[in-house]
Amino acid sequence: MNQINWLASYPKSGNTWTRIFLTNYMNAADQPADINHLKGGPIASDRDLFDRWAGVEASDLSTQDIEDFRPHVYRQMALHIAEPLYIKVHDACTRNSEGELLFPKDVTAAVIYIIRNPLDVAVSYAHHSGHAVAQIVKLLCEANANVIENPKFLSPQIPQRLLSWSKHVLSWVDESELPVTVVRYEDMLTQPETEFKRIILSLKLALDPARLSKAVELSAFETIQKQENTTGFSERAMKADTPFFRQGRSGGWQNELNSELVDKIIEANADVMRRFGYLDPAGQPLF
Repeated sequence: MNQINWLASYPKSGNTWTRIFLTNYMNAADQPADINHLKGGPIASDRDLFDRWAGVEASDLSTQDIEDFRPHVYRQMALHIAEPLYIKVHDACTRNSEGELLFPKDVTAAVIYIIRNPLDVAVSYAHHSGHAVAQIVKLLCEANANVIENPKFLSPQIPQRLLSWSKHVLSWVDESELPVTVVRYEDMLTQPETEFKRIILSLKLALDPARLSKAVELSAFETIQKQENTTGFSERAMKADTPFFRQGRSGGWQNELNSELVDKIIEANADVMRRFGYLDPAGQPLF
C-alpha cells in the first residue's frame, strides 16, 4: 500500500504555489510546469473523486454520511495507487460521527501545513471567491464555518468544514495526531530555498540542491502570472474579480482592510496568530 501526503492549508494560504514548486521539482525539467497539470491534485474534497472511490454519489448522501465515508475513500485510493500521492486539502482535520479522522493516520505519510497571516488570507480569499471582504472576515472568525457554497448549484466539491482560522490551524498542528510540518507562506516568500528544502525533506524526497534551485526559479511568481495570463488557470473561481495569482506578497491587507475588520480577525484569532509570529506581545500585527 502506498501512502498519501497531504498538502493542507486554509484557503488562499499558498497551497497552489507549493504544488507548483513540487511539480517543478519532481519534473526536473528546464521549462516551468504547466500550472493546469500539477502534482497535489485533485483536491481531497473533489466530488468526482469521492463518487468514484465511495461507489455512491455524494449528492445522494447527507453531509454526515459523506464524512463517515471519507476515511474509507482515502484508504481505497491508497490500496490502488502505484506511487505515493500528494493531495491538496482545505478541510480542517476533523473527526466524523464515528470518531474517525477524515484523513486517516494509517494511510498518511506526511502533512505539509501551509500557514499564512489571516489578515492577508481575508483579502486574498475575498478576491478569489467574489464575496465581500467583511463576509470572509466573518468566516475566518466563525467557530463552525464551512466553505461557502451556492445553494442553487451542485458544487464540484463535497462539503468542507473550515472552522475558524485558528481552529483550522490547531486541528492539523495540535490535534491531528499526524506527522505535520508547518511552513509559513511569508517565509516561503523571503527564503524560498530554505522552506522548499524543508518540504522536500518532510516528504522524504531525494534532495538535489541544483534541482531545488532550478525549481524555485521556475516557480517564481512572475512566471506563474505570465502563464495564467496566457493560458488561464482552471482553479480560478468563476466569480473571482482578479487573477488567481494576484500579488504573491505579504502585507497587502494594510491597504484593503479597515481597522474594524482587522480588530475582528485579531480578537478571534490572537493566540494562534501570536504563536506563529503574526502578532507582537502587545497584539499588534508584525506583517
